[in-house]
Amino acid sequence: MLYVFALIGALTIAVLLWRAFGPDRIDTAAGRRVIAPDDDPEFLRKLGEQSKKRPEEE
Repeated sequence: MLYVFALIGALTIAVLLWRAFGPDRIDTAAGRRVIAPDDDPEFLRKLGEQSKKRPEEE
């Protein structure tokens, strides 16, 4: 009976480690990465539109 519990525990730990550090985890983390404002095309487009609307101050 002790061996059965040890096997179940080892399998549980293996599954948890696989879910935490497996190959699917890398793809998920990359999909949620934060984009810096200077790399965000939408931010740059809005910035360009705002600079065209404002008259140059000198």
